[in-house]
Amino acid sequence: MGDGSQNIGGIEGGSGTDRASGTDRDRERGARGRTGWETRLPQWLRRRAREDAADTASDRVELLLATAGAGLPLAPAAHPAGFRCSCERIGCPTPARHPVSFAWQTQATHERATIERWADEQPEANFITATGMVHDVLDVPAPAGRAALERLLGEGPEVGPVAESGEGRMLFFTATRGTPEDEDEWWPCALDCHPETMDEHPGLRWHSRGSYVLVPPARLPDGLTVDWVRGPEHPLPDPLTLLEALADACARYADETDAHDRDSVAWPVRR
Repeated sequence: MGDGSQNIGGIEGGSGTDRASGTDRDRERGARGRTGWETRLPQWLRRRAREDAADTASDRVELLLATAGAGLPLAPAAHPAGFRCSCERIGCPTPARHPVSFAWQTQATHERATIERWADEQPEANFITATGMVHDVLDVPAPAGRAALERLLGEGPEVGPVAESGEGRMLFFTATRGTPEDEDEWWPCALDCHPETMDEHPGLRWHSRGSYVLVPPARLPDGLTVDWVRGPEHPLPDPLTLLEALADACARYADETDAHDRDSVAWPVRR
């Protein structure tokens, strides 16, 4: 009996040791598994970030080429650099919203190879399109623009490309009226807007000859963006077919705005 008890005790003792060893091995395997996963996770995240960045860059180039393919001439523009503009001008009045070159009007092109080269050499750059060559842009406060767009789509007039800026503006792209064959027939308009006079046109701005706007995809300070609502594949309409709906929407928007805010949304202010 004593020998049997010893054997039983030995068997029981051995089983306890085996179980302990098995538990240790399980813990070790689990630790190795966690260590391997923890090592691979940062690599996977970095790879995923690179893939996402590549996809974003590819989408950006495709959008720019589609815009140029519609005939809109493009040129590189500044972009956000932290809390500043990439132009590094102290107190830049239009951060990330202006062309890089002073020769932007002659530089602007819709040539595919040139735009691909610019996008590759300046991967963070925004792009502007020079108006008054192929197209004009009717630029209105976003609430008025949304109301006008709904009306226009309901009534049936042809509506071309439309973009929206995170700064609260909507851009309606139209055919140009700024480059007639006879220069004396150029149609001056009280709503004509040039970069240096934009503040004088807080309501409806008409970007024609000598002006420009940002084209999507564009990044602005504070994480704001410029994006297409209707893409550049839509034909450019005559601006006069949109003007009444946009003017009415701007007037209603001004009337609905509190009196102390009206100066910021009304028709062009004469100074």
